[in-house]
Amino acid sequence: MPDTSYDAIIVGGGHHGTIIACYLQHAGLKTVIFERQHELGGGACGEELPLPGFIQNTCAHFTRFWTHPAYTDFNLREYGLKYIFPDQNEGMVYPDGTCFVGYSAFRVDPLTGKEQYSEENVKKTYNEIARFSKTDAETYLDLLGKYQRKWRAAFREYRYSPPTPWGVKNALERLCDDPVDGIDPVYQFMTGSQIAMDLFESPELQCLFMRAIETSTGCFPGDVVGLYVFVHVIGLTLSFESASIVYGGTHTITHALQRAFSAMGGEFCVETEVDKVIVENGMAKGVKLSNGIEVEAKQLVISDLGVPQTIFRLLGENYVTPKVARRIRNIRYDRAQIYWGNMAMHELPKYKAASLNSDIGLQPRLYMGEKDPEYLSWRYQADIFTKGFPEKWYILAAPDSIWDKTRAPEGKHTILLEEFAPPLHLFTERQWLKMKKDVEDLMLKQWQIYAPNMTRDNVIEAFITTPYDTNMRHPDMIEGGWVEGAMIASQNDRFRPIPDLSSYRIPFLKNMYICSSNMHSGGGIARGSSYNCFKVVVEDFKLDKIWEKKGRAW
Repeated sequence: MPDTSYDAIIVGGGHHGTIIACYLQHAGLKTVIFERQHELGGGACGEELPLPGFIQNTCAHFTRFWTHPAYTDFNLREYGLKYIFPDQNEGMVYPDGTCFVGYSAFRVDPLTGKEQYSEENVKKTYNEIARFSKTDAETYLDLLGKYQRKWRAAFREYRYSPPTPWGVKNALERLCDDPVDGIDPVYQFMTGSQIAMDLFESPELQCLFMRAIETSTGCFPGDVVGLYVFVHVIGLTLSFESASIVYGGTHTITHALQRAFSAMGGEFCVETEVDKVIVENGMAKGVKLSNGIEVEAKQLVISDLGVPQTIFRLLGENYVTPKVARRIRNIRYDRAQIYWGNMAMHELPKYKAASLNSDIGLQPRLYMGEKDPEYLSWRYQADIFTKGFPEKWYILAAPDSIWDKTRAPEGKHTILLEEFAPPLHLFTERQWLKMKKDVEDLMLKQWQIYAPNMTRDNVIEAFITTPYDTNMRHPDMIEGGWVEGAMIASQNDRFRPIPDLSSYRIPFLKNMYICSSNMHSGGGIARGSSYNCFKVVVEDFKLDKIWEKKGRAW
């Protein structure tokens, strides 16, 4: 049973709830997390799937949480969160037997987290690109130089800082004024496909960039993605950043955060749903649990739920103006729907492109698809939204068990597969059940184009989910999309999820906040919503600035 009062109450124990709970407890506030599920973590979860002995990340997979301030602030490696850093990052294979392999420009020491520039890997990536375009290879070096000198630091400052007010440029917008290492201002307003065509002449990199936008943000090539998405995706597409694989699966992140929180004296209650936030005289005074128990919040309440749940369920529509209520209902959730899951395999794929580069298949993110930027730009999304599946597939395969031996029994492998799907409401329940049944065979058929050994006989078992499954499991993933609100330019930064709520504060309550992925900096485990929310709380309650004590500007 929880106590009757706490300094801070966190509603929802997803990854952002556990992150901000650590910061509040560290700041001296007696903090409790209430979570309706049987365990903490939300999307930072994993299960024994598709069979016992195999570990599947059932939601978040590409976490990169070692880059999050909380990783070092709370010594999470000492609490069991360890990463493996393969020497390669992203790659793509094409039906004609050719391929691209990206080698990480920065290598990471797994013990210290220190990054070191790798001239050897840069030369390898340059040569890979030069095979199909010398011009694109030179573009790679030019972009890498700018990324190393200015973009990388600006990106991290942007991700882990609250949005600046309108009229005050943020770290990425300031780069548009840099005549040497800046970003072309027009990229703020271009679609993903326009940026791809503007940067690269080769269809190989055009297609890789467009498809990588989807994996990282859920946006389609026809979306205006903004500077944040552009810098994020270019660093991965061209393998500037090192790939990282969390040892033991994504749920290890939650376990480490929970251990750190508990070690500081924090409390959490699972299978405990908050029914309402208690409001008196313009203040959040506490919460009422679904069992009728009331718990006092002496200082603040923070919601790790999405904005619709927070406003309409925890508080009530009468607490917002009709304009704000309308804007909340108009938030777009029609991006980041995926067919997603693992196949347990007897043997790894044997790609035909290995005759060109024997390293193919050793990429934590390996895409498969045609060199057809026109299809990706114009028809891919339309096919998915109208037919359920694309005519031309662009599957992602992530073979983590190559590096992390905890993911599969000895001699076997488990490989994550991803392809994009339509929003939930476009198809009926019966249609979704049929698509769930069909998608496994369709993925295998496509895979065999690139790796002929990927036959049904090589598959031990599979567990592939659809947006229908995602929505059933995660109520805030409306329409079955993992980013909790499309990360299009009009719903990012100071507009996320709507301008009226983008400060993490509930404007009509003096001491209530939102820290979920619905806020800046968007969906994803290592993104900064909860950390930025904590910064706002620090400002409002005059708490110690942990980032200054740690020697960080942000």
